[in-house]
Amino acid sequence: MNNQETEAKFFVQNLQSIELRLLELKAQLIQPRVHEINYRFDFPNGELRNNKKVLRLRQDEQAKITFKGASQEVEGVMSREEIEFVVADFDKAKKLLESIGFAPVVFYEKFRRTYELNETHIMLDELPYGEFVEIESNNINEIKNMSKLLGLSWDLIIKAGYHALFDRVAEKYNLEKWNLSFEALNGVKIKAQDLQIEFAD
Repeated sequence: MNNQETEAKFFVQNLQSIELRLLELKAQLIQPRVHEINYRFDFPNGELRNNKKVLRLRQDEQAKITFKGASQEVEGVMSREEIEFVVADFDKAKKLLESIGFAPVVFYEKFRRTYELNETHIMLDELPYGEFVEIESNNINEIKNMSKLLGLSWDLIIKAGYHALFDRVAEKYNLEKWNLSFEALNGVKIKAQDLQIEFAD
């Protein structure tokens, strides 16, 4: 992918069925299931979030810093500038960001598997409040075609980020908005209607 993130996100009931369909389509597993931890950073005045921008530090198989510009909707798909690079040391990168004035404002985690088919990436995500499929490509038609091949309803694309979805339920369930972790949501049964989204499969 280039320095532009163009993707569609779907909420699903059965991630295993989606994965079986990918295997039927001969998609290539390019990243086995991996645990991610993520910190989002912002200035104390919330400047990045207020301008719909993201600065993230992620640890999975590598440590990476990512900047995402404000999203724009293109043919129903969300597209934004994305600059991402690997760093050698997660803890030092976190300390650097804090030292130059950024503060960690959100912690979140998920499990992710990534497949590739026809130069399209399909991410299978397990979050503390549900399962999701993200389809990413430089070609919007390829994203649409992949969603059709996977039996996902195009009309049910989610245009909110994972943390924005969490914002919709945190207060209702008396949860800390900054902490989207499996431990924090252990035993909490969040429903699709709470998230204000529908299953696409």
